[in-house]
Amino acid sequence: MKLTELLTAPNQLTLLRMIFVPFIVTNLVQGHYKWALGLFVLAGLSDGLDGLLARKLHQQTLLGQYLDPIADKLLLSTLFLVLAILHLIPWKFTVMVFSRDISILAVSAVLYMIAGLRDFRPSIFGKANTFAQVSAVFFVLLFAVHPDPTIAIIRKFFLRATFFFTILSAVHYVFLVQHRLREHSHQSNTPAVPVRRAS
Repeated sequence: MKLTELLTAPNQLTLLRMIFVPFIVTNLVQGHYKWALGLFVLAGLSDGLDGLLARKLHQQTLLGQYLDPIADKLLLSTLFLVLAILHLIPWKFTVMVFSRDISILAVSAVLYMIAGLRDFRPSIFGKANTFAQVSAVFFVLLFAVHPDPTIAIIRKFFLRATFFFTILSAVHYVFLVQHRLREHSHQSNTPAVPVRRAS
């Protein structure tokens, strides 16, 4: 990893998103739900902005590919845990989120060490799961600030969507990894084509 990759604007925003986590948790524990919600929205905006800057500034780096999902998992998994402890969401959702994330991280680490597989791009279901989790946390916090029946319905919808996409994305990830492993094995076993020199 080069230091210049760490200093790019997108990666700096990703690091900033990670720094938001303890401040959001502190405000949640202290019952300052408005502040927690505001910081969470800022963290979400930084997530969208870092991807946009990476494309616009042509600063898409290998570090960013690893750092961005780690920041997302750190933020969301931590908030699901804290919200469950505070009895703002049922524990079953937190258990599902943690089980999936820990399993994927463990499998990814093993495949990297054993097979050298580095392609861990999120699938469409993984992205849908992240969207559902972000939306669920947002509406849980919004309901804590403004307990409106309509918000309660939307909150329940996204919590159920999180449960559904957590299972679906985990199952799809198994098939996706098998496919990428076959591709990786095929590329590794393909002999190099000899270059014929002009006589």
